[in-house]
Amino acid sequence: MALNARLDHRNPLVFDTHELGRRPGALQRLSRTVPAPRDFGIQGVIGVPEGAPVELELRLESVMEGVLVTGTARAQAEGECVRCLEPLQLDVEADFQEMFSYPDADDRGRVQHAEPGDDAEDDEDRLFLEDGLFDLESVLRDAVVLALPMQPVCQEDCPGLCPECGVRLADDPDHHHDAVDIRWAALQGLADSLEPGDKDEMSGAEAGVDEKQEK
Repeated sequence: MALNARLDHRNPLVFDTHELGRRPGALQRLSRTVPAPRDFGIQGVIGVPEGAPVELELRLESVMEGVLVTGTARAQAEGECVRCLEPLQLDVEADFQEMFSYPDADDRGRVQHAEPGDDAEDDEDRLFLEDGLFDLESVLRDAVVLALPMQPVCQEDCPGLCPECGVRLADDPDHHHDAVDIRWAALQGLADSLEPGDKDEMSGAEAGVDEKQEK
């Protein structure tokens, strides 16, 4: 990844490492509650609402090539049960670890003076410190998405909806529909559509047929 474009220290997901310093082995622990950014989850399925509190526990460790950030994020996600379509809330906990490299150091921690364009492909997969700052949003977003279920359910044994009428089966465990023999379904529908006089004529016709069969 290329260098970040002017990080804003006022952003709650931007952290300052100046206090940590560049001495390998130095540690710093941070606790912070930040508002969730926009589109923080699996779009259309489940996610943490924008602005909802996200609790962060971070461990910053100075190493030769940069700052190793290890942490845990906790928040409450909201979504919809894929079986019964009822709203649901889910506590999510996501662990993550990421290296933020010094822009002037190579993989061995040595200061380098590379020409523009050198190692461009390697840089695309790396995150960098900018003036001692790093932005945690992309790392945090990836961790939370991986921690969320792709098919959230309100409860593990949710029976879902009745396939015939859409009733939520958890609210009516005894819900059922009488089975109809498909061979009589068409006749039943025809009988229901006839007027009373038509039904009498049909009954008389059926009786005449029966009498002829008896003779």
